[in-house]
This record gives sequence, structure tokens and C-alpha cells, in this order.
Amino acid sequence: MRDPKPKAPLRSDAQRNRERILEVALAELTRAADAPLSAIAKKACVGQGTFYRNFPSREALVLEVYRYEVQQVADTADQLLRTRPPDRALREWMDRLAQYAMAKAGLADALRKATSARGTLAGLGHGPLTRAIGALIEANEGAGTIRPGVTPEDFLLAIAGLWQIDPHTDWRSRASRLMDLVMDGLRAGAPGPAHRPGARE
Repeated sequence: MRDPKPKAPLRSDAQRNRERILEVALAELTRAADAPLSAIAKKACVGQGTFYRNFPSREALVLEVYRYEVQQVADTADQLLRTRPPDRALREWMDRLAQYAMAKAGLADALRKATSARGTLAGLGHGPLTRAIGALIEANEGAGTIRPGVTPEDFLLAIAGLWQIDPHTDWRSRASRLMDLVMDGLRAGAPGPAHRPGARE
């Protein structure tokens, strides 16, 4: 018996619809955890049928918004490393992470209402972020711009204060100050370019 055909990728218009729904849902659910799904579909300019084909339930939508936002943050790390020096890429990515932290805080009520599976949420976020942090750390160690031996777990512990900042306050200035302090700590004891592994004397 022949294997069934692999699932075809979404057409470009279907992909755009899906991404537009996610973008609108992020804004609406951050504003109000009980935002009606019909209102999200209307603002995304898609019909109810299209909406429910992509997201058959509120839980499916909320979890996908969370996963989508995490993946966007993680993907930014590679983009920055391609276009910035490693230390600048790391610092700019930390700002993007702060934006994500505030979005996650705004989604907290929606996440709690949508699911009681604590492990689900942790699993959605941990892998992509850990890989992104690992790539940034590796690039900076190779450039001699941060102290050696830092792990992704060390980094996550150092920036844990982000999740204590109230998103309804002046969070940008508070987060920026915290990220500057963390970056200063990472730079302390950095060997510098001339002393990085494999560098010529």
C-alpha cells in the first residue's frame, strides 16, 4: 500500500491569513483575556470558516499565539547575528526579549483561562529560546566579548527580573536598565578579541 501524500504546505494567501489572525489575536488577547473570537476574526479580515479551520478552539488559538511569539523572538537572534557584531546582536535581542516578556505578561490571564497544563506552556517556550540564547552566547564567546563559561540557564536566571516588571508601568526604561546591568555582568572578565580561542597573537 502506498504511503499517503505528505501534508501540503499552506498556500501563501492561507499563510498570510493565519499570520494576520495571530498578530491580531496577540494584540486583542493582551488587551482583554476574554476577547471574543468573532471580534478577532473580524479585525483580521477573515471569515468565521477560515478562522475556525486554523484555530478550532480558544485554547488552540491562545497556545499558538504564545508559541508564535516565542518563535518570532527566537528567530530574531539569527537575524541579528547575521547583521550585527555579536555583542550588539546580543544586546538588541535582549530588548526584543523584554518586549516578549511584556506580551507574555499581558497574555497571562488568557493563558490561564485557556489551559491548566503547566508543562505545556513551559515546553512551548523553553526550547526555541534556549537555542537562540545558546547561539548568541557561542558567537560572543568566539568573539571574546563576554566572559567564558556562561550557559543559557545562567542567562535566563540573570534576566528573570523581566517577569517581575509590571507591563502597565514604564516597563521599557526599567527593562532597559536591567538588560544593561546584565550585559555589563556578561562583559566582566571577557578576554577580548585578541585572547579569544584560536586568535593569533
